[in-house]
Amino acid sequence: MVPGTRLYPLVPPLPVQSSLKPDHLLSAVLPAYAFWADGAWAERRRRRGGASDADPITSIGQIAITTKDVPRAVAFYRDRLGLEYLFEAGSLAFFMCGGVRLMLSQPEPPEFDHSCSIVYFRVEDIVAARSDLIDRGVPFDDEPHLIARMPDHELWMTFFRDPDENVHGLMSEVR
Repeated sequence: MVPGTRLYPLVPPLPVQSSLKPDHLLSAVLPAYAFWADGAWAERRRRRGGASDADPITSIGQIAITTKDVPRAVAFYRDRLGLEYLFEAGSLAFFMCGGVRLMLSQPEPPEFDHSCSIVYFRVEDIVAARSDLIDRGVPFDDEPHLIARMPDHELWMTFFRDPDENVHGLMSEVR
């Protein structure tokens, strides 16, 4: 165990229909959500000597998505997903999604030549957003489905792929 970390008990999986392994997803999400949602998270961190308001890391500024064909990926993220195109610099392309910048790039060293992490795009109406993206030619792997019932909302997701077969998701917190 890494010093300063804490192990949380696993939560039994909820009955859901998902293409992901719900027991892994829920056992990771629910304890963190319960810990955060009770309102005492920041105080607990301070008391046990954890992070404070003065920590240098404050948010995610950029996520890199690897692609074998930058112009094809630019067309997908700009024209099909409708993300705000910022600029290109050499073999890099940049988009803005909310307050997070996405960078598309070809993998340079071989160890970066693999699918990226799943990026979850937040939407208000998951059914309407999925329908709109299908009309734009975005291929989806599944239908919107319930992932978890939280105390104050339901978490719904559906998954699609970009031209490089990177899996991404739409997520909606329905109240």
